[in-house]
Amino acid sequence: MERVSGAILNQWRAEARRQALAEGLDPQEVDWLLQWGAGVDKLQLRLQTQVSLARPWEEAQNLWRRRLTERRPLQYLVGEAPWRQFCLQVRPGVLIPRPETERIIDLVQEQVELTPELAQGNWLDLGTGSGALALGLAHLLPEAQVYGLDCSAVALEVAASNARRYPPPRPIRWRRGDWWQGVLDLKGQLTGLVSNPPYIPRGELPHLQREVRDYEPVLALDGGEDGLESFRVLVQKAPEFLAPGGLWLAEAMAGQAPAVCQLLENQGEYGFITIHSDLAGWERFILARRR
Repeated sequence: MERVSGAILNQWRAEARRQALAEGLDPQEVDWLLQWGAGVDKLQLRLQTQVSLARPWEEAQNLWRRRLTERRPLQYLVGEAPWRQFCLQVRPGVLIPRPETERIIDLVQEQVELTPELAQGNWLDLGTGSGALALGLAHLLPEAQVYGLDCSAVALEVAASNARRYPPPRPIRWRRGDWWQGVLDLKGQLTGLVSNPPYIPRGELPHLQREVRDYEPVLALDGGEDGLESFRVLVQKAPEFLAPGGLWLAEAMAGQAPAVCQLLENQGEYGFITIHSDLAGWERFILARRR
């Protein structure tokens, strides 16, 4: 392992944070790169001691230069993204898991505390991507059988790799298919399902941040003309798969929750429909139970 003095790291950090501000980036990304890309913690920086790096110092600096010039997400440059207690592998073609989505696991935990029988049976993560939600469920619900479904072979490869890195008490079963097509054998057998589906209205895609627009998979972003195309599929078909009392939980874009609730109400087979906020106070999560 290469060793670099804390003084050099602090000098570089200060300059990199200035560069981030000049480019309209969050300067916290510099600390993220040092921590997750080079294995440096804040205590080591404060102590000004010799620090052993997880990767060559020149390589770490080059990653930051690429971040500034290419505007490629740091998670793709480093190949990892922290999420809950995990550090998940990510790569182009797989949506980067966001901290906001961690709230889904918290909401499942709250529901299990209210209804303990939800801790068992079959759970499904629809559109699993990196496998973040499936992995979170599998560790939260050790007695449940968790399934992760995606239509992308790349996503499923990454998800399976993450499950090998953080093996849950009960192995996750990965399925490939377009929405429900990969789990037709689970009709009427799901205790719960979660999803972070594509929800960006198609007309807004060209106006997204360059980091998202140019690098993250359109398949995981494009929610159709009004952003609700995936929710219609999730709402309409889920009662065929959920057992009575089964839980339906999805993440939406800020402002979409009332429309998703209306879809659930219009379908007629859901009850206990509620909206939940993320940590910033935005109403982003919709929860319902099959009647």
